[in-house]
Amino acid sequence: MAVFYNYATLSYNQNVTNSNVVTGELVEVITVTKNAVASGYRAGDTITYVVNVINSGNSAYNNLTLTDNLGAYPIGGTSRVPLTYIDGSVQYYVNGVLQAAPVVSASGTALTVSGINVPADSNVAIIYRVNVNEFAPLAAGSTITNTASISGTGITTVTATETLPVLEEAFLTISKALNPTTVVENEPLTYTFVISNTGNTAAVAADNVVLTDTFAPALDIILVTYNGTAWASPANYTYDPATGVFSTVAGQITVPAAVYTTDPATGAVSVTPGTTVITVTGTI
Repeated sequence: MAVFYNYATLSYNQNVTNSNVVTGELVEVITVTKNAVASGYRAGDTITYVVNVINSGNSAYNNLTLTDNLGAYPIGGTSRVPLTYIDGSVQYYVNGVLQAAPVVSASGTALTVSGINVPADSNVAIIYRVNVNEFAPLAAGSTITNTASISGTGITTVTATETLPVLEEAFLTISKALNPTTVVENEPLTYTFVISNTGNTAAVAADNVVLTDTFAPALDIILVTYNGTAWASPANYTYDPATGVFSTVAGQITVPAAVYTTDPATGAVSVTPGTTVITVTGTI
């Protein structure tokens, strides 16, 4: 709703007089809201958006068009689009009833949904999914601001915006390698564990990261290292040679945050994970 004011001016015989001021209210018949079904995003995530179009008037509005900018933002004199529409994901509801699929066009720079009909005194929901792509900013404090607009005959273009923050967290994965893979009895072998963090926040001691493995066959442990430094038991890890169960002590493992680099030519964001390496050497 917007309030407007107006008055008239009357001129005669070099005299000027003003009328009284009238006040009016302009009520928007078509309103739009947009919400993400997520609290934040990380690289590669799938996000669902819900756009609600409400018609509070007594007349239907037909053949409206939804346009979504997919979070486009300026960089280096051009713009990059951090979200990719997932083909075939649009669902179109009128008053909660699923309708036939509308006409969808996704050019890579915008999403357009055409042929939206909003009956009088009704609510229309358009639901669709997108992927977070290589142009999404990932550093702590980053956001994706995504704008949808509804346009068509008989209405003034109406917009709605949703801002989604990047998730500020550690995101850990682990890989394991064995060297050598062909082992001679009573000769040493080494298990190498690489813990990678692609998140924008370091994993710290308070996160209580614990690595557990059951070596089968059980090892006679000779040496455990953490990023090249020898570890001792039970301060840093525990091991039961009878069962082969190896476990690090909570709080001993930390992993630095990832480093994000934006290509100045393409705007693509590359990720260099933070890593921590643990080795366990022994004989069987």
